[in-house]
Amino acid sequence: MKKTFSLFLFLLMIISKAQNLSDYQYILVPKEFEDFKANKAYGLKPLLEKSLKGKKYVILSDDRSQWPADALTNPCQMLSANLLDDKSLFRNKIILQFKDCKGTNVFEEKASSSIKEFEPGFQDALKQTLIRVPVSNPQIKTTTKTEIPVSHQEQTKSSASEPENKKTAQRYSNGQLLLQKIQIDAHQFILIDGESSVPFATFRATTKPDVFRVKLGSGESTIGYVENGNIVIETPNNNGDFTKEIFSAK
Repeated sequence: MKKTFSLFLFLLMIISKAQNLSDYQYILVPKEFEDFKANKAYGLKPLLEKSLKGKKYVILSDDRSQWPADALTNPCQMLSANLLDDKSLFRNKIILQFKDCKGTNVFEEKASSSIKEFEPGFQDALKQTLIRVPVSNPQIKTTTKTEIPVSHQEQTKSSASEPENKKTAQRYSNGQLLLQKIQIDAHQFILIDGESSVPFATFRATTKPDVFRVKLGSGESTIGYVENGNIVIETPNNNGDFTKEIFSAK
């Protein structure tokens, strides 16, 4: 009886892990894994990516400029993949991990191979862990509209909040580029090229009101600020000077 109950709990844990992992669509696969670098990569990265794509996951790289807009605006929709070298003296062992935006393990699977050669041995172990990876099946939340009588006071509150909601999709232009402002949270927003969904710049608040640390899509860091309702970025030049680039609200 005890063995049956223990087996039931073990199966329940596996199902729970699989369900959590399958709720995600995006998985970040880094350029290199800490335990498998350069000539010791053993072809594990392409094997992992191919298998995940076959299970309907969307693979993201370290290059954020290639990320889709919804992954940029909400990084917690994404998991980060990692491979750990768990080898022993006589067997090649591997640990496959997927962590969420808080660094919590959503899924972890271990496997070992009796193949002694490193490359085929680690690949064999990885294939065993990938068998337990479920197919991506993110749950899309939908809401049903219900007609509910609204009081005059509630209507007034709703009307007052409309301008604030519209700000999250406000557009700005410098005369050449038309960018969309997306407010990630109270301390961070991004400007995105509406045509390509590529982040033009990421703004993070400083201790001074309306002044931001800015990370440009090119990878350069600078500062920006809000002035008379406009977003101003000090763009670095090749000679070390800065050009004041003004984006006005549209």
